[in-house]
Amino acid sequence: MGIPSSLPSHPHLHHRSVSNQTVPSCRAVPGGKGWPSADLWSALNKTIDGRLLQPAPPGAVCHPSQPTYSAAECTAVQGNWTDEFFHSDNPVSVEWNNWTNDTCLPDPTLSCSGEGYPVYVVNATTPQHVQAAVNFARSNNVRLIVKNSGHDYVGRSSAPYALSIWVHYMKNTTLHPTSFSPTNCKNVTITGAALAAGAGIQMLDAYALTHTINHTVIGGNGRTVALGGFITGAGHSILAPQYGLATDSVLEMEIVSPAGEILTLNECQNTDLFWAMRGGGGSTFGVLTSVTMKLIPSPPIMGMTFWIGTGADNTQAFDMLAWVVSQFPDLADAGISGYPIVFNTVKNFIDGSNTMIKGIIGKLILPNTNNASMLVDRMQNIFDHVNATWPAMFGHYNTTYYPDFQAWYAENYDPSPTGHENLMSSRLLDRPALTSDLSALKLALAKFSAAGQCTVYIVSGPGVHNAQPRGGSNSVLPVWRRTYVHATASIAYMATSNVTIEDTMNHDAKELTAFFSATMRDLAPNTGAYMNEASKYETDWQTTFWGDNYARLLAIKRKVDPTDVFWCTPCVGSERWAQEDDGSLCRV
Repeated sequence: MGIPSSLPSHPHLHHRSVSNQTVPSCRAVPGGKGWPSADLWSALNKTIDGRLLQPAPPGAVCHPSQPTYSAAECTAVQGNWTDEFFHSDNPVSVEWNNWTNDTCLPDPTLSCSGEGYPVYVVNATTPQHVQAAVNFARSNNVRLIVKNSGHDYVGRSSAPYALSIWVHYMKNTTLHPTSFSPTNCKNVTITGAALAAGAGIQMLDAYALTHTINHTVIGGNGRTVALGGFITGAGHSILAPQYGLATDSVLEMEIVSPAGEILTLNECQNTDLFWAMRGGGGSTFGVLTSVTMKLIPSPPIMGMTFWIGTGADNTQAFDMLAWVVSQFPDLADAGISGYPIVFNTVKNFIDGSNTMIKGIIGKLILPNTNNASMLVDRMQNIFDHVNATWPAMFGHYNTTYYPDFQAWYAENYDPSPTGHENLMSSRLLDRPALTSDLSALKLALAKFSAAGQCTVYIVSGPGVHNAQPRGGSNSVLPVWRRTYVHATASIAYMATSNVTIEDTMNHDAKELTAFFSATMRDLAPNTGAYMNEASKYETDWQTTFWGDNYARLLAIKRKVDPTDVFWCTPCVGSERWAQEDDGSLCRV
C-alpha cells in the first residue's frame, strides 16, 4: 500500500467528541481536552519519516456518506472481505468484525463510522518508529495499541480513540544456519540453526524461508498468523507435541519498552522481561520488534486424514466420540499430533445428502518416518474398537507421505474464512480430563459442540511437557506442561441493520460462549485456557490464562509499565482500567 509523505488535510471520518475529558483519569479522545494538536501529530509524522497514517476503515468505500466512497472499490472490498490477507494487509482492519464493534462493514445498509478503529496508525518498519510512537502516546496520554496481522481472537488489535503501532512490515530476517550466540552472553553458543525475524513475519513466509535450509520453525497452521502475537501468547503447533511450544524455542527478543527503550532480552540480560514476554501475552510488556527462534531440521511427515461418523439420531454417537477422544493422550505419547474436529448434527458432507450426521474428522501427523504402519496400526485399533462396540458407525482413513514439513503444510494449512463476527471459548485438557470419567467427557463434548462443531486439537504432549526453554523457564500457563488437547468452540454470526436483533445476537453469542467455557471448566476445573484462542469474557482470566505465573507477571508489568502505557484486555495488569460504553478508556 502507498504511504503518504504527509498527513491528509482532513480526517477521513469524523470521530465523535467525548466531553468532560479534562483530567488524566481517562485517556485523551479526539475533540476532548488533552487530545494532541495537529502540530504535535505532524511533528510525530516527521520523526517517523512520514509514516503516520490516518486511514479510513476499509468498509467505508461502500458508504455514500463517507469521503472514501467508491462503488468500484466497494465491489472489490466486498469480494475480498473473507480473505485473511486483505485484513492482514490493511493498517486498521482485523479478521473478525466484532472487534471493531461492527462500526463500518462493507454493507451500505449498515451504519458506518470510525468509532471502532484507531484514529492514527504508525506504519512501523524500524524499532525507532515504534519507539517514537510509544514515547508520543506516553507523553500525550493517548491510548496505544499494537496491530500485527489482525489475526486476533480476543480483540487486542483494534480500539477506538487510539494510536496504533502497525508492525506488519517489520519483516527483516536473518538465518543462522549452524548456531546462534545471544547478545552479550559470554561463552554462550547455541548449536543448531536459528531464525532471527521481524515481528511482522507471518507463518507462510517463515515456513518458506526456513525451508530454504531444510529446517522449519515451530509455528501455527494459519497463513496470516504473525510471530509477534503468536510467540508472546505461547504458540501452539501441530509440531509442539514433539518439539515444544513455539515460545519454548525463543532464544532472544528485541522489544520497545513502555519507557521507550529499545531492549534486547535473553538469558543474560533483561531476564525478567525475557521470561514475561515468552507467554505473558502481547500488547502488554512492550512491543516485540524481532525474535530469534531455534529451528528444527524439517522432518519427513506421515500424514493421515480420517473420519468416523454416524446418523445424527444415533444415541450412542457421543459414547463413541468420548472414547475416541480419550485415546488422544496415548496417541500424543506415541508421537502423533493433529487437528481433530467433533461435529454435532451437521449436514452429511461425506455423501452430500440431506441427512444429518455426528462424528469426528481430522488430520493427524507422525513426524520423522516414512513408514505408515505405526499411524495406521493406531488408527486401525481405534476403528476396530468402534466397530465392535457401537453399531451403525462408518469411517475411513488414508495416509500420505510428505518428504518434509513444508510439503505437508502446503496441502494442510488452515483455510478458514474471515470477515464475520466470531467469539471463541477454549480449554486445555490433561489426561485426567480426557480419560478418568468418560460419562463426563461425553456430556462435555455434546454441550461444547452444540453450535455444530468443536475442535479437540492434539497440540501438546511430551515435547511440551519436557521443554527446556532458555533461562530455565518462561511464563506460559504451567498447565501446558501436562496438557494434551486444546479444545475450542466458536460462534460465528453476521451483523444486521436491526439494532435490536444485533444486540440480541451479540448478547446470545456472549451467553453461549460463557456456557461453553463453563462446560469445559466443569470437565477440567484445574487446567486453564490458551490465551490467544479463548473467550475475551473468561471469568477469572488471570488464573485461566496464567495460573501461578500471574503474580510474577503482574509485578513485572507494574515495574516496567507503572502508568499502563500498554493496555488491553484480558491482559496482564489490565484491572486498573476499563473501556466505557462511549469507547473511552478510563481508570476504575
